[in-house]
Amino acid sequence: MAERISDAEQAVMEVLWDEAPLTAQDVAERVDPARDWSANTVKTLLGRLLAKSAIAADADGRRFLYRPLVERGDYVAGESRRLIDRLFGGKLTPLVAHLAERDDLTNDDIAEIEALLKELKS
Repeated sequence: MAERISDAEQAVMEVLWDEAPLTAQDVAERVDPARDWSANTVKTLLGRLLAKSAIAADADGRRFLYRPLVERGDYVAGESRRLIDRLFGGKLTPLVAHLAERDDLTNDDIAEIEALLKELKS
């Protein structure tokens, strides 16, 4: 997937990552109700995701079943890398320092980071 997906498209992807294949109506019923999207809005977003090769549509009689072509982990990895590159010059340490300086890291967060670093070192 060369093109980035929008926040709205990501909401549709989250539904498909949780459960697939689904019809457009199934997706519309599972998208966060706070978005208040019609089935037509969801169909438009599905069309955009098809054009970006993020999902596939398989004919099932008169309807289509949609499934992701991009794994959630791969998407998260790419978006994380873009964020770090764009905001922190490609370096992870300034991101962690920024979070720590703004008191956004709890003691549990710090313990998890320490455990992860210990695991990565061994």
